[in-house]
Amino acid sequence: MVKIRLKRVGKKKMPYYRIIVADGRSPRDGKFIEQVGTYDPKAEPSVIKVDAEKVKKWLSNGAQPTETVKKLLKIAGVTE
Repeated sequence: MVKIRLKRVGKKKMPYYRIIVADGRSPRDGKFIEQVGTYDPKAEPSVIKVDAEKVKKWLSNGAQPTETVKKLLKIAGVTE
């Protein structure tokens, strides 16, 4: 099963996330298929950058977003 989820990068106490498409069996920070966006929770306000075309393509192909990513996509205006 293919999932759209977050991959954590950045230093201790300074999280920065990449929104990626990955096989559901791979580890959180392991191999991934494609990067479709970024999320910076420490910025004020939080910064969410998403490539809407790629996300819609993956969602139409059956990729399942995690709960957190689903919320971020809704905030970014990619999904309803």
